[in-house]
Amino acid sequence: MKNRASHNRKTAIIISGVAVAMVGLSFAAVPAYRAFCQVTGWGGTTQRAEAAADRTLERQITIRFDATVNHDLPWRFKPEQVSQTLHIGATGLAFYEAENFSNRPVTGRATFNVSPAKAGIYFKKIECFCFTEQTLQPGEKVSMPVTYFVDPALASDRNLDDVQTITLAYTFFGWDDAPAAAMVAGSQ
Repeated sequence: MKNRASHNRKTAIIISGVAVAMVGLSFAAVPAYRAFCQVTGWGGTTQRAEAAADRTLERQITIRFDATVNHDLPWRFKPEQVSQTLHIGATGLAFYEAENFSNRPVTGRATFNVSPAKAGIYFKKIECFCFTEQTLQPGEKVSMPVTYFVDPALASDRNLDDVQTITLAYTFFGWDDAPAAAMVAGSQ
């Protein structure tokens, strides 16, 4: 009987440990997935760069711009240009316009990706409004820049020979809706 009670106690401790570990892993899953995507470019996650490319190639590529707003955010958000064509390695500068239609200050944050997803690892952003939260005052309209380039290493990747156009897409969420934004960012 004593042996049985000891066995049951060990089993309960093991099961409790497994349950605690599973809960811990569930909280770590989104940040771990996001880090994996940022390192590998998986799912069209763009990369961050400290400086511009060291060379420019003859090959040109077209960058298209897209914007959406979560339905709970009282903003209008759109690219100020439809597309830009530039040489691979050349630095591009694009602008997005946001306007707060509410009668109160609203803070938003943008999630982003590129398509085709396989180009994500080569799309590098030097500066972007998406790196931080953006607060717009009631009725305020702003022009927000993104400075980027397509890494010349793209030209050496035979899997990307067919890529002539990359679409840079943003979705703005209210920053008080951070859990929803994290889920979308984690799924991209």
